[in-house]
Order: sequence, then C-alpha cells, then structure tokens
Amino acid sequence: MNILETSIPGVVIAEPRIFGDERGYFFESYSERDFNGAVRPVHFVQDNESRSTYGVVRGLHFQKPPFAQSKLVRVIKGKVLDVAVDIRRGSPTFGQHVAVELSGDNHRQLFIPRGFAHGFAVLSEEAVFQYKCDSFYSPESEGAIAWDDPDLGIDWKVPADKVVLSGKDRCHSRLRDAQWLFDYGTDYYSE
Repeated sequence: MNILETSIPGVVIAEPRIFGDERGYFFESYSERDFNGAVRPVHFVQDNESRSTYGVVRGLHFQKPPFAQSKLVRVIKGKVLDVAVDIRRGSPTFGQHVAVELSGDNHRQLFIPRGFAHGFAVLSEEAVFQYKCDSFYSPESEGAIAWDDPDLGIDWKVPADKVVLSGKDRCHSRLRDAQWLFDYGTDYYSE
C-alpha cells in the first residue's frame, strides 16, 4: 500500500497495489499490520456500507469521546467526493478540510483520524461506500457540523439544487456555533 500525505497531518490517502491480468484484478484492501506500521496503530471493530444516489450528501458527522472514531473509507462502486474537516480547537489546521475523490476505479481509501468530522457527496449515478470504524456506533455520542457551513468553504461538486440530505443533516450548526468539539491537546487514542 502506498500512503500519500494530505494538507492536514494524520489524514492520509491509502492506495493499494493492484495486480491485474486478462482475468481482472486483485488487491489487498486492508492489512492491519501494514496499516498500523505506515499510518498509526488502529484496531477497527466495525465495517459499514451505504448505497446512495447522485447528489446525496452525508455529513459532516463525528462521534464524541469516549466513542470517538477513526474511519478508513472507500468506494467499491461509483464515485464520491470524500471530506474530512479538522474540528480540534487549538489545531493549526482547525476548520480546514481535505477533499479527495474516491471511486470504484481508483480504489483509493481515505483515513480520517479521531478529531475530525467526515462527510461525502455522491458524484456518480449511484455509489456504494464502505468504511471501517475503530469504535462501535454510539447514537448518544453523535455530533455533526453543517455540511454547507460557508466558513469551511467546501465545494461538494454537486449543484445546490441537486443536493439530497437527510432530515438530520439539514439542521446541524456551523463550526463556529458548535456546542462540542475536540481539543487539539488531548490524545483521543489513549482513552
């Protein structure tokens, strides 16, 4: 696996080595040993999958401690714009984001560490999205930031009149008004 740094330390793109021939292709999508050695020690405990149609925006979501989550996300069919936003107060990159196109063709994965909000927009007719989490889903620990917060400056690559949202994702607060955020000085992996 090839690890590519992004503009925010800790948020990385993982590119697998793909072996192809006339039969098709093979690649190792995840190895805990290799990932932990190249990125950081993480023990994933839950895999999730969603299917969405064009224009769906999911996010920007996170879980609060003690159920904070790292995610390793990928697309197996279609194409999305995947976004990670630094929501650690005091961080030199607070409020900044990384946006990466993930697709069933490029096989890229994005690692989103604890302390970040995450979301994606579907750019193809349909997308099947998979992600690994290192903490179990905890509904009482859910947090979110408005997907369209103008202070974040995210270009979701979907015209505003084509965006499809859940009822919950229509009413999240802006980052500046958030009731709860992570702290840059706290190690959320030692909890």
